[in-house]
Amino acid sequence: MKKARMALAIGIICISVFPVLVKLSLTSGVISAFYRMFFSILVLLPYMLYKRALKIPSFKAGLLAVVCGIIFGTDVTVWNIAIQESTATQASLLTNLSPVWVGILAFLFLKNKPKPNFWIGTLVAIFGMVLLVGFQVFKTLDFDLAFVFGVLSGVLYAFYMLISKYVLRTMDILSFMTLNLIASSIHLGVLSYFLNEPFYGFSNMGWIVLIIQALVCQLLAWLLISYATQHMRATRVSVSLLGQGILATVLAWMFIGEQVTIQMIMGGIILLLGIGITFKETPLTSYSFRKIKSKVKPL
Repeated sequence: MKKARMALAIGIICISVFPVLVKLSLTSGVISAFYRMFFSILVLLPYMLYKRALKIPSFKAGLLAVVCGIIFGTDVTVWNIAIQESTATQASLLTNLSPVWVGILAFLFLKNKPKPNFWIGTLVAIFGMVLLVGFQVFKTLDFDLAFVFGVLSGVLYAFYMLISKYVLRTMDILSFMTLNLIASSIHLGVLSYFLNEPFYGFSNMGWIVLIIQALVCQLLAWLLISYATQHMRATRVSVSLLGQGILATVLAWMFIGEQVTIQMIMGGIILLLGIGITFKETPLTSYSFRKIKSKVKPL
């Protein structure tokens, strides 16, 4: 479990770089998502073929891995568009509602139902996220296409987490990632072609950003997060991923001069507290009851 938590922590650090890179707007959202997947598979596939490591335990597992790739590729695309069409803050807030969707879907379809600590921790973490991004976001919240894409991104993310958790019970991580990235690359490549997206002509910095997105934010990050998903509850992983909001804020402050306020710091602390609650095995309600009961002296 310690290895899984360490992998999750490093994976969160890797994906926290992504919002800062997207804010640079050096390429469109759709083509950025395509190259994030395409450059990743260009690195992973030769290794898998050379080692003959691609193993598909069943047709069902292989098909679901492909479905995961299409879902994840679509998720990254709509999230990129949501950022570029509105603000990174609004898009991040809406996307980070994904733990709620994960919890609802897990409650409806999984035998292992979310525990009370998940719901308590999720509510605390989301409140921390709201403080982090600022209440002023709700004043300018536009219910337009960017809003719909932001919500859709969170829903797609939830489906990806739960389906990948199921697939990784029988398939190794590298094989899952290979099928995932192949499906994402083909799906986004076809979509980019029909949307007349440019596949070249970017600046040198644009290409560097695309490569960083692929190797750090996709390949390394999701190999680690997939490992964590394989060994931890999907609900717990989804809430932990909210921590990327804190790191993204710090990185934005360091590299592109975004302001950090006391309210944002307090929001980050509350967000981490919420994540911590989801990791507690003992229900908070029973813990509080026992603590009160121990202080009551018998007559």
